[in-house]
Amino acid sequence: MATKSPESIEDFYRRKFDWLPDDIRKEIGHFNLFRLEPYVEGKPTKIPYRRRDFYKIMLVKGSSKVHFADQVVEIKKQALSFSNPHIPYKWEHLDTIREGIYCIFDTQFFHQFGQFQQYEVFQPNGQHIFELTDAQSAQVSAIYERIVTEFASNYKYKFDLIRNIIFELLHFALKLETSTVKNRPPQDASQRIATLFFELLERQFPLDENHSEIHLRSPSDYAHQLNIHVNHLNRAIKKTIGKTTSQVIAERILQEAKILLRQSTWNVSEIAYGLGFTEPTHFSNFFKKHEQVNPTRFRNG
Repeated sequence: MATKSPESIEDFYRRKFDWLPDDIRKEIGHFNLFRLEPYVEGKPTKIPYRRRDFYKIMLVKGSSKVHFADQVVEIKKQALSFSNPHIPYKWEHLDTIREGIYCIFDTQFFHQFGQFQQYEVFQPNGQHIFELTDAQSAQVSAIYERIVTEFASNYKYKFDLIRNIIFELLHFALKLETSTVKNRPPQDASQRIATLFFELLERQFPLDENHSEIHLRSPSDYAHQLNIHVNHLNRAIKKTIGKTTSQVIAERILQEAKILLRQSTWNVSEIAYGLGFTEPTHFSNFFKKHEQVNPTRFRNG
């Protein structure tokens, strides 16, 4: 069918190491730390495109291409990346000489220990990859070495320390974003409605085996879910971003269509129905109107 269901932590260990650690205990959360594997001749250098049901923060040195959503980000030398369960991605290492370090953890690992998911690096519309200078890379490496030291220790509260150090990584990345330097004015009513709308919109995606169709398709669907009149929603979106609610929904559906056409094995009809079109021809007309090419040609292009 389409993009695979999310890769679990158990799947990750089986794929990478063909074994499971004894301490995967969902009630307390899971954390682990790995060095990036060196290049091996004949071994794949691509991480397959799919969602994972865990978080990953990685310092990688060496040129790479990262495919996520309908974007491709090229890393020339080194970068700090943040992966989350909401966004599928594929990582392609281009260098035969590379190094790095990464940690993985689940939501439960941070239970009652700060709202790490609220930060932009883990938000659907946030920045997830940060190209680093040599000096910045050295700083991040030093932070990671502190995690390595604590992880290897016998200190009974070491995971609390590790959680704090992970927050340091989050804030290090956020400081690299110029937008965080500016003082943002408080949100007015329209901005609050727009924020709730976009959160609801992003929950419809991505589509995969476990979530094969969107459930909200029209502005009135979203207005009903937000318990406001559709005209109120339309005014708020127009005031906030200068587009109609229908335009925003169409743009997000188009983005998901492009992802599915390029990254999934769903046929055009399956994609059409998954995105809420009653007929494949309606989807083809919609796609061609925006991209000036039909879905099949886009997929093969």
